Amino acid sequence: MDVAIWKGDGAGGQYEHFAVPAEDNQTILDVVSWVQQNADPTLSYRFACRVGMCGSCAMMVNGTPRWTCRTHVKKVLKDGQLKVAPLNNLPVVKDLVVDMDPFFDKWIKAGGLHAPSKTRDDDIAAIAPDTDGRQNANAGIECINCSVCYAACDTVRSNPDYLGPAALQRAWTIVNDEKHAARGAVLDLVAQSDGCFNCHSMGSCTAHCPNDLDPMQAIARLKRAAIKHQLAGGGRDA
Repeated sequence: MDVAIWKGDGAGGQYEHFAVPAEDNQTILDVVSWVQQNADPTLSYRFACRVGMCGSCAMMVNGTPRWTCRTHVKKVLKDGQLKVAPLNNLPVVKDLVVDMDPFFDKWIKAGGLHAPSKTRDDDIAAIAPDTDGRQNANAGIECINCSVCYAACDTVRSNPDYLGPAALQRAWTIVNDEKHAARGAVLDLVAQSDGCFNCHSMGSCTAHCPNDLDPMQAIARLKRAAIKHQLAGGGRDA
């Protein structure tokens, strides 16, 4: 099996080809690991859990962002060839490793940090699981920040300042969290120039999410909530 793997750093690089033995039930991560262990010990890449829990092994596989630990070679092999590259839309550190700082910086810029409404000395607030807010929050809470949606986003590609689908889905989750003390402030943040209104609803984020989440729908609902908040005066808690 011919495998082309990107080698280089932010200054440039190129694809290098490796002949990798094909195995049954072989994943893309298995292939990358084989190359590092048997052909090129200088190859840099990230992985941790190997079971789709951490998201750290995400890479571009034949042009599509994927979790490499959960992607089987037979599913994506094209004419007996594989092409593995670092995630799109993020700076390359070395080989298949990207700098995740811009991704997490936007997550924070969108108000992604929890603002507690109570102290540890207060009783825990009881939140009914069947409310609309809790259901909306639960719909996106399984995001593990793998950045697959960010790498797939056409808007991020054309506008690097755009907050991106993961950060905005996190914002929608928080807006629906009754325990968050500054939901109005989050709506103010996402309504700014590089926020939710930049989304073109192309749907690449939803199409590629490995956890079957729907960031596009979350962003659409965030737009409506942000407009209602601004019409109501903005600048205060929702």
